[in-house]
Amino acid sequence: MKKQVHPASRDLSVQSPGDATPPLHVLTITPFYPSVENEVNGCFIKEPLDLLATDATTSTVLAVSPLHHSQRRSTPLAPATWLRFPQIPGNLGLSSAGRSLYLRLAGRASRIHHERPISVIHAHGALPCGQAAALLAKRLGVPFVVSVHGLDVFNQSGEKGAAAHWRRSSSIACYQSAHAVVCVSGKVQQLLCDNVPGHVSTAVVYNGVDAEFFAPVPTAHTQGSVVLAVGNLIPTKGQDLLVRALARLVPAFPQLKCRFIGEGPDLPRLRSLANELGIREQVEFLGRHSRKGVADAMRRCTVFALPSRSEGLGCVYLEAMACAKPVVACRGQGIEEIIDHEKNGWLISPDNLDELTAAVATMLRNPNLCLNLGSAARQTVLESLTLSHQARRLEAIYREAAGSMRAAPEL
Repeated sequence: MKKQVHPASRDLSVQSPGDATPPLHVLTITPFYPSVENEVNGCFIKEPLDLLATDATTSTVLAVSPLHHSQRRSTPLAPATWLRFPQIPGNLGLSSAGRSLYLRLAGRASRIHHERPISVIHAHGALPCGQAAALLAKRLGVPFVVSVHGLDVFNQSGEKGAAAHWRRSSSIACYQSAHAVVCVSGKVQQLLCDNVPGHVSTAVVYNGVDAEFFAPVPTAHTQGSVVLAVGNLIPTKGQDLLVRALARLVPAFPQLKCRFIGEGPDLPRLRSLANELGIREQVEFLGRHSRKGVADAMRRCTVFALPSRSEGLGCVYLEAMACAKPVVACRGQGIEEIIDHEKNGWLISPDNLDELTAAVATMLRNPNLCLNLGSAARQTVLESLTLSHQARRLEAIYREAAGSMRAAPEL
C-alpha cells in the first residue's frame, strides 16, 4: 500500500500519544452524521468515534445543516445534537456560512466547555464547519483540527469568478489556522500542500472499515453475475460509464445484471441511458439501502465497480474489499494508494469505457481471479484499514493537539 506524504507536512498520524493518557474531550462539528431521516449519512464519522469512546476519551457531536435544508433528528444509535443555521443557498453563501454557524454554536459550545472542558475541536470540511471551528477555538482557547474528505479541497466546485475565489481564500485561511489538517488520502494531502502558501500541518488518516460487519459470507450466493455500484447518483461518480460498459458486456454475458444502490439527481438520466441502450431489464436502481442492506448486496455481487471521476478515497471501495470482492476503481483518485493493480483490485483510467469493459469482462470470465483479488483485498483491509486503525490514528492527532496547547507557555 502506497502512502504519499508531502515533505512540507508533519505526519501527525504516526506520533504516539505517549504513556500518560489525560482525559480527552473532543467536540465534533459536522454536516455529515446519521439521523432518523438518513441512517447511513456520515457513518464514516460516527463509527470511529464509537471506538474512541472510553473512560479517557469522550466526544460531543454537533451535527449541523442550513435552515433551507429539511430538519434532521438524532437517532439513539448515533446520538448528536442537530442544529440549523442561516446560510444563503448554494455555493454563493458558503464563504460566509462559517460565521453564521459560529454565532449559532458559540453559546452552546461555551456551555459544553464549562460543563466538561473541551480538549480539541474536530471540524469536518473547511466550509462552513472549519471556519466556525477556528472562531470557536479562539473563543475557548483550545486547538482545532479539520478533515478534508474530497478532492475539492478549496470548495471551488470547478467554478471560477469572485465567489469561487472567496471560497478558496476562506478555505486556505481555515487550513492555515488549524493545528492539523486531516486528509483521507495522500492525494488529498498533495493537492492541499501544493496549493496552500506557507506552512500547513497535515496528516493522512485513511477511513476504516468495520471488518466484522463488512465480511464475506460463504452462503451469500446470487444467480448469474452481478456488478454492483454504491454511491450517490451524481455525474462525478461515473455510473453512466458503467451503464455503457454493461451494454457492451450483455451480448457475451446475457445473464449479467448491474445494480445501483443510492439516490440522486442523475437517476432520470441514467434510466434514460439504460433504455436508450436497450438494457433496461439488466439495470436495477435500488435506491438508498441501510448499512446492512449495503453489506448484504456487496456479499452477493460478483464485481464491485465505481468508475468515479473525483474521489478523495471512497469508503465503499474499502467496504467491498472487506467483503472480499474484486473492486474496479480509477487511477488518479485516493483509492489508487490502496489498490495494487491486478493484486488486490483493478485500476482503470478515468472515463475509459474500453478499460472498464475489459476489466469487468476479465473478472467475469475468471472466477479464480475474482476469488484471489477479493481475498487479497480483505487482507489489505485487515492489515491497516479497519476502524481500529483509523481510531488510533485520530486519537494520536487529538492528543498531540491537546498536548501542544497544554505545553504552550503562558503569555
